[in-house]
Amino acid sequence: MDLPKHAYFKGKIVPYSEAKVGVATHALNYGTAVFGGLRGYWNDEKKKLFVFRPIDHYRRFLNSCRIMSMEFDQTPESLTNLTLELLRQDAYQENIYIRPLAYKADEGIGVRLHNLKEELTIFAIPFGLYIKNDTSAHVTISSWRRIDDNSIPARGKISGAYASSALIKTDAARGGFDEGLVLTQDGHLAEGSAMNIFMLRDGVLVTPPITDNILEGITRRSVMELAQNELGLTVVQRQIDRSEIYICDEFFLTGTAVQITAVTKVDHRPIGKGVMGPVTDSLRKLFDKILCGNDPKYAHWNVVV
Repeated sequence: MDLPKHAYFKGKIVPYSEAKVGVATHALNYGTAVFGGLRGYWNDEKKKLFVFRPIDHYRRFLNSCRIMSMEFDQTPESLTNLTLELLRQDAYQENIYIRPLAYKADEGIGVRLHNLKEELTIFAIPFGLYIKNDTSAHVTISSWRRIDDNSIPARGKISGAYASSALIKTDAARGGFDEGLVLTQDGHLAEGSAMNIFMLRDGVLVTPPITDNILEGITRRSVMELAQNELGLTVVQRQIDRSEIYICDEFFLTGTAVQITAVTKVDHRPIGKGVMGPVTDSLRKLFDKILCGNDPKYAHWNVVV
């Protein structure tokens, strides 16, 4: 993977090689950091880079900071402007992933959230497909369970919580699967290792509610709006039983990194006809058009660098 060119670090944009922390940094030792994930899409015909819904992403990012007792003199708008300044210096002419990170920056021993200073950094890297088999992914239901909101809130992108995601992903990959699905403590489907989920059953698009320990996904929210407004689908947020996905008509994953990834097999059982379904295909095409700045109706979702 390519390294970033620059980073916003300690209040200014510096070469990436200068953005360093010590090994005793609190966030490194205790997972006391939060992060965000944004995408930028290069439109070669227009020679422009489009960043997808940065205000929404940074609003969620600052909410994650609040959960972890971090306060910054920033707004979603000011963080967007910092990101645009960084990207203008980087001058990427390809698809990218943008990572804002807020972390407890004191160096020393002692687990807590209070009486610690916070720092903010942002960097961007070239980025392609998160799951290479994004039109026909084969997933498994993980033996690991999703962390409960009263343990580590899933609605906040808290770095320490992603140890759970790493366990889910690695076990799935080592088992020969593209991704792992995880259940809540009471046995309902929650998410993938780091993405939201949707199933189509009897013409209704279903996704778990945000109270089932899931990330409040920006892509998830966008897909729900597109499914309702552009495809005329009924979208329902409700709990999903494990066995339902074995008999559903279509199933797909959503997220900034994964975008819209079609799932065609779960635990060696075919979903529907075993190929990407028409609803998933339509949503993917529509979403790709929007991401690259080619749909005037949803131009407000993008910010041009």
